[in-house]
Amino acid sequence: MSPNKMLLKKDLKEKRELVNIEVDRFLPRKDEYPKQIHKAIRHTLFAGGKRLRPYLLIHSYLLFGNEIRKTLLLAGAVEMLHSYTLIHDDLPEIDNDDYRRGKKACHVIYGPDIALLAGDALLVFAFDAICNAEIDEKMKLNFIRNMALESGHDGLIAGQMVDILSEGKKVEAKTLDYIHKNKTARLINLAIRMGCELAEASEEDLARMEKFGEKLGLAFQIVDDILDIEGDQRSLGKTVGKDKKMNKATYPAVYGLENSKKMAEKYITEARNLLAPYGEKAEILLLLCDFVLTRKF
Repeated sequence: MSPNKMLLKKDLKEKRELVNIEVDRFLPRKDEYPKQIHKAIRHTLFAGGKRLRPYLLIHSYLLFGNEIRKTLLLAGAVEMLHSYTLIHDDLPEIDNDDYRRGKKACHVIYGPDIALLAGDALLVFAFDAICNAEIDEKMKLNFIRNMALESGHDGLIAGQMVDILSEGKKVEAKTLDYIHKNKTARLINLAIRMGCELAEASEEDLARMEKFGEKLGLAFQIVDDILDIEGDQRSLGKTVGKDKKMNKATYPAVYGLENSKKMAEKYITEARNLLAPYGEKAEILLLLCDFVLTRKF
């Protein structure tokens, strides 16, 4: 493993542990009454995962700020929001996937009814975590509003809805982009924007980092679609081949596998170029770009 990859792997692990500790302290204990829901809430949340979105929030902040403690509960809020979407995505009524993060999905262990409630609870906890963060009240309100906008009927849910409606149909590139800009890129961008705003970055820097987030988010989704074809369940932690089986709207289905790979490389190159003004301060984010493209250390 190269020194750069070792650096990224070590830093990812350190930041993941910091966020996990913060979230663990914030949530009710798994043995609190009613136990079943609290166990279900923690099942997918702490099943693993690299905490990419919290990691992006932390390092976007560190481009312009230096008090990492301020980021941790906010990073946890973004991860709770993300985990809620995963639990709901896996339900039999949506993607019907039995595995997530290398373990059995929440609904397989606890049943679809409790899994649905666990996802709902994590969504609520995400907003509650922002309310409990030690930040300016005006900033809290801004973060709550942004999270609502990005995850609501005109954001993440809109992308999920069009994704469901597009199953089994031949979709145009415009529809595919709509699905994944809303379903994937906007949550990634939310994390980046929260980090930048927490550090009080300039409007120019904020605009630049939002462009970076959109490029990175689309590349992330394209690679996800590619790995559903070429990856394996052990490394991905979820069932592979599901997209084709369910006739989902994916980049390889619309553009072809090789063109999709070229698109992902193009978006990553553009994302890296947007970080150029930050020099060495952006080292970790540059390494993360390379990781998103390969998903390997």
